[in-house]
Amino acid sequence: METPGRIAATPDALDFTVENVETALHQLYYDPNIENKNLAQKWLMQAQVSPQAWQFCWALLSPEKVPEIQYFGASALHTKISRYWSDIPTDQYESLKSQLFSQIACFSSGSKMVLTRLCVALASLALNTMPEAWPGAVAEMVRVFQEDGGGVDGRARCLALLELLTVLPEEFQTSRLPQYRKGQVRGALGREWGSVCPLLQQLLRRTDSPGAVKARVLRCLSSWVLLDVPLSESEGLVHDCFSALPDPELFDTAVEAIVNAISQPDSQRYVNTLLKLVPQVLALQEQLREAVQNGDMETCHGICRIVVTLGENHSRTLLEQVDHWQSFLALVNMIMFCTGIPGHYPVNETTSSLTLTFWYTLQDEIMSFESDKQAVYLQVYRPVYFQLVDVLLHKAQFPSDQEYASWSSDEKEQFRIYRVDISDTLMYVYEMLGSELLSNLYDKLGRLLTNAEQPTSWQHTEALLYGFQSIAETIDVNYSDVIPGLIGLIPRININNVQLADTVMFTIGALAEWLADHPVMLSSVLPLVLQALGNPDLSVSSVSTLKKICRECKYDLPQYATNIVAVSQEVLIKQIHKTSQCMWLMQALGFLLSALPVEDILRNLHSLITPYIQQLEKLADETPNPSNKLAIIHILGLLSNLFTTLDISKQDDESADGSAPPVKTAPPPPGPNPVVVVLQQVFALIQTVLSKWLNDSQVVEAVCAIFEKSVKTLLHDFAPMVSQLSEMLGQMYSTIPQASALDLTRQMVHIFASETDHFPPIKALFELVTSVTLSIFQQGPRDHPDIVDSFMQLQAQALKRKPDLFLSESLDVKAVFHCGVLSLKFPEAPTVKSTCLFFTELLPHCSDVPPLARVVQEDGKLLVQAVLEGIGGGASRSLMDQFADVLFCLNKHCFSLLAVWLKEALQPPGFPSSRITAEQKDNFSHQILRERVNKRRVKDIVKEFTLLCRGLHGTEYAAEY
Repeated sequence: METPGRIAATPDALDFTVENVETALHQLYYDPNIENKNLAQKWLMQAQVSPQAWQFCWALLSPEKVPEIQYFGASALHTKISRYWSDIPTDQYESLKSQLFSQIACFSSGSKMVLTRLCVALASLALNTMPEAWPGAVAEMVRVFQEDGGGVDGRARCLALLELLTVLPEEFQTSRLPQYRKGQVRGALGREWGSVCPLLQQLLRRTDSPGAVKARVLRCLSSWVLLDVPLSESEGLVHDCFSALPDPELFDTAVEAIVNAISQPDSQRYVNTLLKLVPQVLALQEQLREAVQNGDMETCHGICRIVVTLGENHSRTLLEQVDHWQSFLALVNMIMFCTGIPGHYPVNETTSSLTLTFWYTLQDEIMSFESDKQAVYLQVYRPVYFQLVDVLLHKAQFPSDQEYASWSSDEKEQFRIYRVDISDTLMYVYEMLGSELLSNLYDKLGRLLTNAEQPTSWQHTEALLYGFQSIAETIDVNYSDVIPGLIGLIPRININNVQLADTVMFTIGALAEWLADHPVMLSSVLPLVLQALGNPDLSVSSVSTLKKICRECKYDLPQYATNIVAVSQEVLIKQIHKTSQCMWLMQALGFLLSALPVEDILRNLHSLITPYIQQLEKLADETPNPSNKLAIIHILGLLSNLFTTLDISKQDDESADGSAPPVKTAPPPPGPNPVVVVLQQVFALIQTVLSKWLNDSQVVEAVCAIFEKSVKTLLHDFAPMVSQLSEMLGQMYSTIPQASALDLTRQMVHIFASETDHFPPIKALFELVTSVTLSIFQQGPRDHPDIVDSFMQLQAQALKRKPDLFLSESLDVKAVFHCGVLSLKFPEAPTVKSTCLFFTELLPHCSDVPPLARVVQEDGKLLVQAVLEGIGGGASRSLMDQFADVLFCLNKHCFSLLAVWLKEALQPPGFPSSRITAEQKDNFSHQILRERVNKRRVKDIVKEFTLLCRGLHGTEYAAEY
């Protein structure tokens, strides 16, 4: 020990004495210094697993110690038994068991937390010795605690026994027993239920049993039914749980026990038991109604859980009992009552959300019957589902403005999510009710909006529209005859509220595809959308709706284009919207402009972009600082989002049936693409910005994004820019290498490397970035995993699109290969994945690209060593499939060489892992060399071998693999 009363940082094993453990515990609980606490914590963890724990744990349990110390003693015991069982000699099982029994008896009226740990320790011992060494373990536990226990009062003994019986199945669920033992022990525990059940029944039915005992009985039942105790065998106890529900003290634990019992997967086999449960559940209606009247949310919630669990888990079984159809319908109506429980979720009620999945389940079951049966069920349940729609739309209504204003932001967010769940449910219900549902909603909305006598609340209108939008968003409503009427009603809505306005916007957005087929209706809704664009509160809904309309209806918008561009420009200049909405708005304008004649596109682009170009010129002159950096990134972002969607190659997205490939409906207009014209105009300015901000990866990324988005959209139309951009990229990368420049180079190689006209600039750029990256590798690439990742992806793309690039004298193929070998050893998984991809693209070219063939012949062994090192434990197990791909390629394209390399690489003892024998290595080599066709098999061989190398073969970790 360094100082008295302090635990040394590196204790000697002999230090694990009772006194030192107590000192360390004192330090852990009471020392204000956090480092001392951490030291003590580490030391105690070592102490707990040390051989000395067997000595000190019993001493720490002595009655005069404080509970914290006793608790550590009990925990140490549990750790030793559960994790180091194999260290305990067989002849000590009995004494260990009787010591634990007597300790539990002592603590039955002592500290509850220590008692529980001791019970868990004895439970662990039971699980390790059942059924061979300790047959009838549970029966013995019951007997020991029912005998007169030396002065410990009966109630305390009874509670201790119940605690022990409760933790036993829980310990089983979390135990580390091997799979074959799990099955044996589960069977043994199942046979012990015969000793547990009568005891629990007796205690629950005795009128003089104290509340605490009954509560513990219910917890114990909950614990045992999770072991799949057959419902027929726990039926009596489950009925007793229903009798306990009126007692407020026992309510929660009784609910838990009932829910656990009836949700066991096996329970649907016991049809008669389930049928007896239905009237018991229906009998709770009175208690439920009273709870609703008294605003008792907990009771509502509990009863609802029981009803829904029965309905959700057993709707198929109960539907099939045709003679009992009325009682099941009554159960469904009880669930409907829970769905429509009064109050606003989540403020005055939290129950209704529990019921939503039931309605999916019931519908699925009904729709899965054969058609004649289905027709009968639909006759009964279609009216129920129409009622459900009314209930859900009522629940989706917003509260009064005043009440909503008093809600916390968390409550508002929960309500938003709840409405999304309702929306999903409605969309699902549409599958059962079909177009009749839309007509039903339309009639209601029409009556609301045309009824002059009764003023309607906006909440009512909003909920009906929300129902429409929920369905229209995901289901093709183009054939519905009520949509024209709905579009006609929308302008009649008195929009005096943000939530209502939002829903109107989203509804219009959901109908964008319909509007594309009925463009004459655009004039009645587009003005609403443009007006909403000016309201910051409607930012998300108005911008996303405009984007949908511009995407779906772009060929019908030219007459509105001037107006749309003018309104959009105005809101962009006023900075009404947040960054992401500004980006969406630019995408919307890109779609819109795509459909105009080229001269109109150029005119609009000019007016749209000029203010930003002027701003960018001003910013480019300023000394770099954080605020002008944000402004630059914002402007570059606006441009790249505009160019993402501005595509003048007129494509019919698909034929009506979705089968034919996209067709060009008209040849693109002659002359350069408008995007290229604009890019050429701003190119010099972008270069100026870059020269000032080359050190800043975010600005460089934003610049690269403009060109990357343009290249992706324009494809070959980007051709006029290739040589300029290649030159700029080369300069950028040579000055300060960044991953985004490599990603853009990859994009260029992908599209232009195979075109004769563009090959020279692409080749020069490829060679330049390759040589710059090779010099990074010489200086030490570990600090730049992102560059290495992008570099490997670029090399892989080049091999895929244009292997001729590797024929160049100026490209050091050998160095690139070596960089790949080095990159395989990086700790970052994405980098290793990209590198494996590089090698799987490279190896097939051994036959047709001489420089690649030479380097593989000379240095292939290094690649094999690096792959084996990764498999042997050097790399994450998630990468084994990629390493297997490389081995498979080697086997396919360099078979005779691979046989030599594997033999040589696996020769040294201890490589790739000290856990592997020479025989296992030989076996692995033979297996790999045999598989030249079946890639799946190679993956399995590698997985098997990596587990052996890591010492995980046959463990629970391997099972998860």
